[in-house]
Amino acid sequence: MRDRAYRQFTLLVSTLAGISLLVGGIGVMNIMLVSVTERINEIGIRLAFGGRPQDIRRQFLFEAVLLCTIGGLLGLAVGYACARVVPAALGWPTEFNERMALIAIACSSLIGIIFGLLPAQRAARLDPAALLRSV
Repeated sequence: MRDRAYRQFTLLVSTLAGISLLVGGIGVMNIMLVSVTERINEIGIRLAFGGRPQDIRRQFLFEAVLLCTIGGLLGLAVGYACARVVPAALGWPTEFNERMALIAIACSSLIGIIFGLLPAQRAARLDPAALLRSV
C-alpha cells in the first residue's frame, strides 16, 4: 500500500514538473521572440556586414540556453536551501543527490535548446536589406 501511494505521488510530482518545464519553455521562447523583434537593427547590421545566418542562429540559441541554464541553477540553489531549512525546522530527514542535480541542470539546458530553436531560426532568416530599410 505504501509503495503504491509512493508511485502515485511520484507520478503526480513528475507530471507537475513536466507541465512546469513546458510552460517555462514557452516563456523562454516568447522572451527570445521578443528579443529578436527588438534587435532587428542589430541583426540587419550584422548580416549586412558579412555576418552569416548560422552566426545569428548560434547567438540566439546560446542566449536561450544561457537563460535556461542560469534559471536552472537559481532554481537548484533555492530548492537546495529550502531542502535544508524546512526539514531542519520540521525534523524531517533529507538527502541531496548530486547526480539528480546535474540531470536537472542538463534538462534546463535542453529546454533552452528546444525552445530557443524557433526564435534563432527566425532571426537567421531575416532579410538584411529589408531590415535596414525599416530603420
